[in-house]
Amino acid sequence: MSDEGSTASVNGRQNSRPTLEQVAARAGVGRGTVSRVINGSPRVSEQTRAAVARAVAELGYVPNQAARALAGSRTDAVALVIPEAEGRLFAEPYFLDLIRGVSAELAEADKQLLLTLVRTEQERQRFEQYLAAQRVDGVLLSSVHGDDPLPDRIRELGIPLVMNGRRSEAEPVPYVDSDNVGAGRAAVAHLVGRGRRRIATVTGPLDMYVARARLGGYRAGLAEAGHDPDEGLVAAGDFTEAGGRAAMRELLERRPGLDAVFVASDVMAAGARAALREAGRRIPEDVALVGVDDSPVARLMDPPLTSVRQPTEEMGRTMARMLLRDIAGSPEDPRRVFPTELVVRGSC
Repeated sequence: MSDEGSTASVNGRQNSRPTLEQVAARAGVGRGTVSRVINGSPRVSEQTRAAVARAVAELGYVPNQAARALAGSRTDAVALVIPEAEGRLFAEPYFLDLIRGVSAELAEADKQLLLTLVRTEQERQRFEQYLAAQRVDGVLLSSVHGDDPLPDRIRELGIPLVMNGRRSEAEPVPYVDSDNVGAGRAAVAHLVGRGRRRIATVTGPLDMYVARARLGGYRAGLAEAGHDPDEGLVAAGDFTEAGGRAAMRELLERRPGLDAVFVASDVMAAGARAALREAGRRIPEDVALVGVDDSPVARLMDPPLTSVRQPTEEMGRTMARMLLRDIAGSPEDPRRVFPTELVVRGSC
């Protein structure tokens, strides 16, 4: 059967097939509510479910996918959406560990994983249309920026959603995260304990909560150590190696006397290390370096990088478990924050 809004032949004539909007109007509810009913969401009252089912029957709105969903069956597919370019996806160990955890959990549940990159507005709209056609049972979403409308749109469609990270402290969407404030605080405390006095930081993109939280932890750590804040010791990066290199060069130009840097990811720390070496600075003798992720990048650097570990693969597994329980109609606590741990190596 073809998609909604197309035409079908009945007794030799072409008739317009009813749309989701027409079902919503007949039932006296919103389009998103119809989608929730068709998707089998438990977040709909029995009265509303009956009104939508009645409108579906009266209008003859029964595409194959909707008919299966109304009958209680599933697609057995889950989408993992990462709104990043391929270059960052495959260069960033964090995403690979996350995918490994998600994939393992879904495989145990006999569910299919659909990995989707959404990089442009056109791709976002296309993905929303894909979701509206009820082709997946739920969505896992990672690397969300603060102004991204996709989480709210997914929720409007009535599709179960769990995010990796959050957009703000008051995030309403279920999420799995790590203690990013604690990561920044622990890194600074370690550097202060090693006698460092002029501690800089390279942040991630500040339209992302994860970057703001790690920056907040850095500032809290300085305050707890009695260090006065200096915004000249803060430079913005973008979670890429090139971004870390550029930010480190900026810091050296502004504050050449710095003696330590907390970098908000291991990949950016690799770029910062390159900039320090270009400037003739020894690690850790002249400048101490701490990253975040405890990825293979940290272990392979020279010297090996001190880094704040977050259990990325377990976070992926937890996201998938939360989503599967929501799909089954038994949602659990919508917020899970994992602790982080400082792993000390040769860079500090």
